[in-house]
Amino acid sequence: MFPKSLTKTIQILAVILVSYAIIAGLLLKVPKLGSLGQSARNLYYHVPMWFTMYTMMAISVFYSIKYLKSFNLKEDIIASSAAYVGTFFGILGLLTGSVWSRVTWGEALPDSDFSAWWVWDPKQTFALIAVFSYLAYFILRSSFDYPEQKAKLSAIYNIFAAASLIPLTLIIPRMLGGLHPGGSEGSPVFNQKDISNDFRIVFYPAILGFICLGLWILNLRIRIFKLIHNRH
Repeated sequence: MFPKSLTKTIQILAVILVSYAIIAGLLLKVPKLGSLGQSARNLYYHVPMWFTMYTMMAISVFYSIKYLKSFNLKEDIIASSAAYVGTFFGILGLLTGSVWSRVTWGEALPDSDFSAWWVWDPKQTFALIAVFSYLAYFILRSSFDYPEQKAKLSAIYNIFAAASLIPLTLIIPRMLGGLHPGGSEGSPVFNQKDISNDFRIVFYPAILGFICLGLWILNLRIRIFKLIHNRH
């Protein structure tokens, strides 16, 4: 997908920035963030998963639109591969959020109680719906045998799935409020009163690092697909 020089740059950035996020995120003193305590370190990992998912889904829908214009199956390969990688990071976002929920909202509950891990907060719930919308995309793709038919219908569906991401994960949860930070008062990621510069020196590199990791995985997936199907 990418030129060799750009691929190398992405790989180097991914290794350096993700390693920095993991090491600094776990070892540096964590600034105070409300009543979250040490669990605030999860900000370095949970939120970047969603940024990476948004990036992958943006790439996916871009190439779906390109396919509908050109009907070149190479565009569909990139679109579907990006959707796979984006869904993977979306699932990681749900899992890291569930762990965070366990040590904050569900701290007083036993591990056996499902409510300790998942409280059906609006932001949690609509993020789950967003991920399910892409699982439906893969089911749709598997329902057709002819590559052209599969590519065309899944590209059309992908446009609607991508268009639903922002309302589902940002707009509707903000209207409904809830326990999740930023539920009704804007994004805690960019709000000066919520996170300090001490957070940002780890948090922003983590976002870039995980996005680069996602691009690296995407490039590998496309290359593997082409090798399996003997496409160039």
